Amino acid sequence: MAATIERISAETTAPTAGTPRERAVRNILAGIRLALGWIFLWAFIDKLFGLGMATESKNAWINGGSPTKGFLTFGVAGPFKDVYAGIAGAAWADWLFMAGLAGIGVALLLGIGMRVAAVAGGLLLVLMWTAVLPPENNPFMDDHLIYAAVLAVLALVNAGDTWGLGRAWARLPIVQRTRWLR
Repeated sequence: MAATIERISAETTAPTAGTPRERAVRNILAGIRLALGWIFLWAFIDKLFGLGMATESKNAWINGGSPTKGFLTFGVAGPFKDVYAGIAGAAWADWLFMAGLAGIGVALLLGIGMRVAAVAGGLLLVLMWTAVLPPENNPFMDDHLIYAAVLAVLALVNAGDTWGLGRAWARLPIVQRTRWLR
């Protein structure tokens, strides 16, 4: 099964090979990868500097604010509310959250470490989904779960190979020895 996925991924992500439709699919998936990468990286930048979009300057991380405190204190609902309230503003949670946003965003934008980014991003998104259970507009489904599924697809088809550094990354000896780094 893994060999089949590898073969299909290699065939469907070659930059110039395939039909016009296959090239179009690769380009669309690369665009989606870049868009998701920017979503993660922008969240990191806004929380770090407080650029006034989701985070005010006075609440910026560099100004002593906590990237997790506001949302985990006031934005959480549902069965896990007490769990998240207990970690709101904890230094370890702030560092882990910010490192995750930055790392996932950079990996997606560069097209490297797609498997790691998909797992880490999927986990972060599912945790964010549990923080708002049930979702506002649907009893179960929301954008966090859709993004997590899209991350899995991007990793499975090696979307970092198109408009990214995925191919060069895959040739690194450590990545060849440790395939999950792909």
